[in-house]
Amino acid sequence: MSKKAKLFSLLFAISLFAGGLFAQEEPATEESPWSVGADFVSRYIWRGVNLGGSSPSIQPYLEYGFGNSDHSFAIGAWGAYSVSGTQTGQEADIYISYTLKDMFSLTFTDYFFPDETAGRNKYFNYNMDWDKINSGEEAQTGHVVEAALSFNGTDNIPLSVMFAMNIWGADSRKYSEEGGVMVAEDKIVMSKYVELGYSTDVNGVAVDVFAGAALDNPEIEKGEPTGFYGQRAAGFINLGFSLSKEIQITENYSLPIFGSFITNPEAENVFMVFGISF
Repeated sequence: MSKKAKLFSLLFAISLFAGGLFAQEEPATEESPWSVGADFVSRYIWRGVNLGGSSPSIQPYLEYGFGNSDHSFAIGAWGAYSVSGTQTGQEADIYISYTLKDMFSLTFTDYFFPDETAGRNKYFNYNMDWDKINSGEEAQTGHVVEAALSFNGTDNIPLSVMFAMNIWGADSRKYSEEGGVMVAEDKIVMSKYVELGYSTDVNGVAVDVFAGAALDNPEIEKGEPTGFYGQRAAGFINLGFSLSKEIQITENYSLPIFGSFITNPEAENVFMVFGISF
């Protein structure tokens, strides 16, 4: 197991230990620390990028959360699976997060994109040994680990800010110019993304406005590949807004629905998405 994989395992163990401490401090309640659910969306659009092709997507999640109003932790898994179409690449992520006073969050996410047509997706390949990668002895890991720091806003300040950066794994390789030629280095780009958000409620309808930008500027003309988000230049890739509400089905059950209008100015794309949460 690589050093990074061991570090992730250590964080997971620490979180479980911390959960035990909080469980001793907090009185027993009827609310379970476990949660499970899924979204059904007409398209899977992530940060202004179409990851689901032309197919609707089912997006399940599992989470264990613990803590109190001052300090809380969450450990979970999230996935995205296309219902039909030619899209074969799916997604299976795990994450761990810490939230301070409901205002600030630090989240580590391990992204992985299995291919349904592949018999072996090498999920347990954590190789980042550049000598083995360069020689072709062993493929680079397919995992991407991201660290994200966010301000979640408050009742008085309905603004949110999130900064995310890939810190390990299958990000694009970093290039340097040598004699007018772009040469791949034994490093990753550590792609960066920032997003601003504003939330409000209008007559029972939640309104969320967002603006996200990729901060890396690949030098396409010199042979460097496009950025992690498919961008050919740094700029806004995720502008739009979402509306959500709950439709009362029975006295004890309501169905959350949401819709989003999303544009990607850098890629000159536009998307409309409808979803239902279960």
